[in-house]
Amino acid sequence: MYQDYSPIIILIFLAILLLALPLVIQRFISPTDNKGGEKLNPYECGEVPEGSAWVKFNIRFYVIALIFIIFDVEVIFMFPWATIFNDSKHSSNQIFYFIEMFVFMAILFIGLAYVWVKGDLDWVKMKLKYARGRYRDLQIEEKHE
Repeated sequence: MYQDYSPIIILIFLAILLLALPLVIQRFISPTDNKGGEKLNPYECGEVPEGSAWVKFNIRFYVIALIFIIFDVEVIFMFPWATIFNDSKHSSNQIFYFIEMFVFMAILFIGLAYVWVKGDLDWVKMKLKYARGRYRDLQIEEKHE
């Protein structure tokens, strides 16, 4: 009975070993001297860091990133659909699958049109209700229709 658990015990032992072994090796190999000054400076792509790492990003960056991720994930759903559509031999099933994808794409395009009309895809909004900070001196010509 206990022999059935031997692969699980071996796997747990190997997992612990593979976690602990690099840490132990690093402890013996890493230099212990000169752990100050330049060594504690963050390094990224050869650039010297400027300012604080706690910079506030504009909220539009996150909105556009979220919209991109939403549409990117929804495009992934088209690959299984294409496989099922290609494998279906009956014409009635193909029509159903085609209508199903047409409704899905219509929902996507309505969502894209909504975001576009709302102006969430514009990086710099031209009408600022409460202009503060870097946007307060922005000279914008109003369009007269």
